Amino acid sequence: MIIGGSSSQKLVAKVAKELNDQLCPIETRKFPDGERYIRIKGEIEKEVVVIQSTGFPQDENIMELLFILKNLKSLGAEEIKVVIPYFGYGRQEKRFKKGESISAAAVAGLIEDCGASELICINLHESQMCDFFNIPVHELSAMPLIASHIQKQLENPVIIAPDKGALLHAQEISRILDCPCDHMEKTRLSPDTVETRVKNLDVKGLQAVIIDDIISTGGTIVNATKILMQYGAESVTVGCVHPVMVEDALLKIFATGVEDVLATDTLTSQVSSISVAPLIAEALK
Repeated sequence: MIIGGSSSQKLVAKVAKELNDQLCPIETRKFPDGERYIRIKGEIEKEVVVIQSTGFPQDENIMELLFILKNLKSLGAEEIKVVIPYFGYGRQEKRFKKGESISAAAVAGLIEDCGASELICINLHESQMCDFFNIPVHELSAMPLIASHIQKQLENPVIIAPDKGALLHAQEISRILDCPCDHMEKTRLSPDTVETRVKNLDVKGLQAVIIDDIISTGGTIVNATKILMQYGAESVTVGCVHPVMVEDALLKIFATGVEDVLATDTLTSQVSSISVAPLIAEALK
């Protein structure tokens, strides 16, 4: 039994098709005062799968997910697998400043308290997120799907992480494609001057592919693209799992001369050309 929330309806339909299964009809809407209404129309089975990304608007999508889970539990569902392709609030997994809320832990507790018995996510920004749950958590990687698309488009790619934090993602793709990989590094030349460049590789004449898990404002990608072109890259392509794309992020990225932006459909955007439905379906089998 598969139920899709408002934020992931197209993806849920693709997952159901992959599994040759039917979607359970659900009605979700807002009252005039802004409060949310949820109604599950099908007969509730003992085992249920709920798929809902919790990206923008995060609070609304999380609240809807919680209502669905609590409703299913009270209607007799015994095992509820929750698939959250993009986990909103997942970047606040610790206190960066004194007094901050660890939002990721709060959201994790709510999801578990409302009835989730198992969780499936895709490329969490921090794997430490898994520690906030007392239920089984499975983190899937969409990097092989992105690698497959790169392979179809580029003959001799070189994979670049825009910072050291994204290096593991870049290395995963480079291993699949058997191609070079490196990351951007800042070097202080003087007290007032910092240079950012690719740490080891010479990218001159190469097809550079910048890989990250999330693109939000696009600032990191814009900076990395300008540097790669400054050092003579033949072309720059960008790949990410979660295209958050705040405001004019996509416009800023393409304005630098980027050839293409490849992203998955964990979130809906203009560049969500790679579906994670096969990945989710395989995990649910």
